[in-house]
Amino acid sequence: MLNILDIITDWIKGILRDCIMGNLDGMFDQINSEVGEVAANVGTTPAAWNAGVFSMIRNLSDNVVVPIAGMIITFVLCYELISMLMEKNNFHDFETYAIYKWVLKAFIAVYLVTHTFDITMAIFEMGQNVVQQSAGIITGTTSLDFATVIGDVSAQLEAMELGELFGLLVETMLLKITMPILSFCVMIVLVGRMIEIYIYCSIGAIPFATMTNREWGQMGQNYLRGLVALGLQGFFIMICVAIYAVLIGQITSGTNLHIAIWQCAGYTVLLCFSLFKTGSVSRSIFNAH
Repeated sequence: MLNILDIITDWIKGILRDCIMGNLDGMFDQINSEVGEVAANVGTTPAAWNAGVFSMIRNLSDNVVVPIAGMIITFVLCYELISMLMEKNNFHDFETYAIYKWVLKAFIAVYLVTHTFDITMAIFEMGQNVVQQSAGIITGTTSLDFATVIGDVSAQLEAMELGELFGLLVETMLLKITMPILSFCVMIVLVGRMIEIYIYCSIGAIPFATMTNREWGQMGQNYLRGLVALGLQGFFIMICVAIYAVLIGQITSGTNLHIAIWQCAGYTVLLCFSLFKTGSVSRSIFNAH
């Protein structure tokens, strides 16, 4: 009777081991792939990321937004001229150089609006250059190899009893479901940032039209700060990936399979949370809101 029970127990253990190995096999492959492509994604310019979307956004900016910005320039310059003339004792202390100053402001405003797309692309290309240089410095790999991290899995599973194997099966099943979700979150951050860049580029002519006015210029200045923050968000994303690579690399081989698995999963969750925070951190640093 005991022999039959032992045989049944060994059979159940064998099934549990196979299920656990199946869950562990390729568990982190998808998240490794997404993280490995971060540098390529954040280092891509808006024009290179999707040429069709970029062309559409540029056409919208040139044909729809710039004419509206032209009307805003007219209003802002008229307001500027009236305010400039009236602030000197209602025309009594009017100075000729004020007209030259107004003409210079008008020229700068028109130049900014007509070259909005070039200016925004220059800011993003500056950010991409920083990302590309940082990618060359970050040499750590984010690829996770379980054979290196936790050693011989089969030998550790052989030493486990039925209850521990069942608990480990539940853990690996939970992580097997969670990893694709985390991989999707990484993709959402990267794609969402690029869509936000396109939105910023499409409407840039309107805030640029207000840049030369003292009262209205806050709109344009905040937009410019937002551009810089969005461009350098890619650099902060690269920092998060670099930290993740170091943490993953410090997971040492050991005999406790549970701790190694949850360390890997915890660092991956931390990476996703950090990536979601990069946008707010970047805006906070550059005082953009």
